[in-house]
Amino acid sequence: MSELQRTEHIEGKTITFGIPCYNSADYMDHCISSILEGSEYADDIQIVIVDDGSQKDTTPQKADEWAERYPNLIKAVHQENGGHGMGILAALREADGAYFKIVDSDDWVDGAALAELLEKLRRFVFLALPVDLVITNYVHEHVADGKQSIVDFRYALPRNKVIGWDKIGSFNMAQYLLMHALCYRTEILRQGGLPLPAHTFYVDNIYAYVPLPRCRSLYYLDVDLYRYFIGREDQSVNESIMVSRVDQHIRVTRIMMHAYHIHDDVEQPRLRRYMYNYFTLMMAAASVYSRISDKPNAMDECEALWDELKAYDDRMYRRARHGAMGVATNLPTDVGRKTTIGIYRVAQRLYRFN
Repeated sequence: MSELQRTEHIEGKTITFGIPCYNSADYMDHCISSILEGSEYADDIQIVIVDDGSQKDTTPQKADEWAERYPNLIKAVHQENGGHGMGILAALREADGAYFKIVDSDDWVDGAALAELLEKLRRFVFLALPVDLVITNYVHEHVADGKQSIVDFRYALPRNKVIGWDKIGSFNMAQYLLMHALCYRTEILRQGGLPLPAHTFYVDNIYAYVPLPRCRSLYYLDVDLYRYFIGREDQSVNESIMVSRVDQHIRVTRIMMHAYHIHDDVEQPRLRRYMYNYFTLMMAAASVYSRISDKPNAMDECEALWDELKAYDDRMYRRARHGAMGVATNLPTDVGRKTTIGIYRVAQRLYRFN
């Protein structure tokens, strides 16, 4: 181990990986092993396994076994079932690392990319350089055809530089800073809290949105770190499941809405533009999934969300509703509904997002 690593170990953990687990026995070992092996079992990393009330398999026992095997590296936390958001918050409470990253239990990390990330984070800690957000690439592993699609940020962010939001470029539809890309300085998440609701899917959007204005500095490391399968029938991002849970998508979008009056609360114009675009995408998705849904009140709930947005912040409403995406996903009449769904299908084929 290098002198740099030894110094940091005395001072504490460089990074905590939070792994929320719910009936994850079939795949959590791969996730945990990928972090341990990729870090070469370094003593300045920490893994917090959160058993979120698993009862159908051996997840609780596996979590305890991992913690017993590597007591200096792994903590096991058990709690009543509260959903993904409660798993994230439990891991954050237990985190000792200067940095914090969530890895879902059915995902994993690339070893070589993790080694590069750790080297960079150790340098930041050693130099007492408080970089608030480190961004890395993520990779979709498509189940249907075995192909990969890499989401990188090479045309949106300068590489290997500590920057502020004034230096970011434009993000296309496939380039949003989702949870998979983000490694926050732990105190950034703790300072303002995370309004994650219990028993709700899609809270990773809140995690990837609400803390951003607190981040004064960021760094883009161009490595393909985070890997996850996409296209499994049981995934929360599977279209049929998302449509059936459109009420939860609306709940998450409502929390994002009330987090900020974007124009008034977000100082940096380029971050403001990014957040407007992200929020518009969330509203558009609510409109599309409500139109696909066969629930009788789905459209009413979506229209109520739009009405609430108009009352809350007319500027946010106009940006979301009257821009190209808002218009395309809210076309009136049955013909308009079919056109909206058709536009969504084209985007789905192009970007392969579920």
